[in-house]
Amino acid sequence: MNVISSIARRQHIKFLCCLLSIISIFPFMHAQAHPHSWIDLKTQIVGNETQILGFKMSWTFDAMTSAYMLDGQDLSAKNKSKTLAKMASSLMVNINTEHYFTHFYDGDTPVKYARSDQGVLTQYKTKLTLDFYLPLLKPKEINNRSMTLFVFEAGYYVDMSWKSENDVQLSPELSKHCSIELILPNPTAKQFTYAMSLPADANPNYDLGRVFSQTVNIICNK
Repeated sequence: MNVISSIARRQHIKFLCCLLSIISIFPFMHAQAHPHSWIDLKTQIVGNETQILGFKMSWTFDAMTSAYMLDGQDLSAKNKSKTLAKMASSLMVNINTEHYFTHFYDGDTPVKYARSDQGVLTQYKTKLTLDFYLPLLKPKEINNRSMTLFVFEAGYYVDMSWKSENDVQLSPELSKHCSIELILPNPTAKQFTYAMSLPADANPNYDLGRVFSQTVNIICNK
């Protein structure tokens, strides 16, 4: 089990309420000492032979979080598709307020996104998956530069991670000129102890969040 997974076991009610929009889970969550949540990521970096244009995202929620999300929803054969569409719309609104939990840098300069509204929520067995496209506000030229991508929740209570380097892909055009590497987090003992000491209502710390996040390096040689 990685460090992020260990930290993800702690409660973060504010994040879950924002991300999942499930007010009804409050009583249940208060009754639990340390609920946790995992999101498995798959990402395609989309672009052409000269620019990065955006990211195709696929987020799969763990079975327990999926159950929270579906609790009380109309999943009848007649209305399930409408229910999932409505939930997807709500999720997209909420993750927009959190910058889609996605941080993309050209060197030390953060890259901005255009608004993403087209999310699709599907269910396979006990898990829900949210698929969406996150476009850059302006295309990013790839000429001889290195860029970094992080996806994390700054409260350290939810694990958002790629399971392997194969879960991050370049579009065919970009792969002609760019390569990627997935780097695992390597926090110090002091940083780990500090993060574990934070109360559930601590303000998000994005600098520390990066320390516990995987890093995707995008290296282009055009």
